Amino acid sequence: MEILIISLVAFFAALLTFFSGFGLGTILTPVMLIFFPPEIAISLTGIVHFSNNIFKLSIIGKNFNREVLLKFGIPAILAAFLGSYALFYISENTFFTHNLLYAQTQVTYMEFIIAIILIVFALIDLIPFFNKMKFSKSILPLGGVLSGFFGGLTGNQGALRSAFLIKLNLEKTVFVATTVVISFFVDLTRIGVYITSIKDFEISNYLALGSAAIFSAVLGSLLGHITLKKITLNFIRNLVAIMILLIAFLLLLGLL
Repeated sequence: MEILIISLVAFFAALLTFFSGFGLGTILTPVMLIFFPPEIAISLTGIVHFSNNIFKLSIIGKNFNREVLLKFGIPAILAAFLGSYALFYISENTFFTHNLLYAQTQVTYMEFIIAIILIVFALIDLIPFFNKMKFSKSILPLGGVLSGFFGGLTGNQGALRSAFLIKLNLEKTVFVATTVVISFFVDLTRIGVYITSIKDFEISNYLALGSAAIFSAVLGSLLGHITLKKITLNFIRNLVAIMILLIAFLLLLGLL
């Protein structure tokens, strides 16, 4: 049963996040946690996410924007390396607790800060007054540092990355391709750091599940690639904003 559920989630998450440039790991991890202990869930999600990025690179990666990759991607990769190591040293102090759900849930200072940043970016895209607002490319290194560092520290790198890049008004194929390339290298960086702390994980025990999830995610991305020609940049912009808001509120609820 877990193979079917995880495969369906991987398919629809990969389809949805093909356009937004983020969210597969965010959506898939909580589902993995239902069936597996945290270290196994994180490992399996990382494998699916990384494999899907490789596939997306093969079908759309060549369309990336070189200037954005250099100005945003390189700072993001370096910052992801620092954030990944900082994960093991920064204290997860609780900012507040709540009982809105079935049990008391804690929200850390880091989760609260990221959520507020994400909400601000999402509102910039959703409020009509800001529709014509564009980011200068001079701000790209700052965006890369913020996205990469928080990605390495918390795993939530994609929302900030897409929030910055969507404001550049890149052509939709270029936007998707550029987010894929940057995501691939940031993933490669942080997974390399994480893997040294993951113990007692034997991949051979999860070959069937992992293969099914990867195959489903690839199918979702393939369908997304086919559908990309039929959608508009405005649709992608609104999707990014809505998903950013969703992730922000889940962070504030302590669910991510």
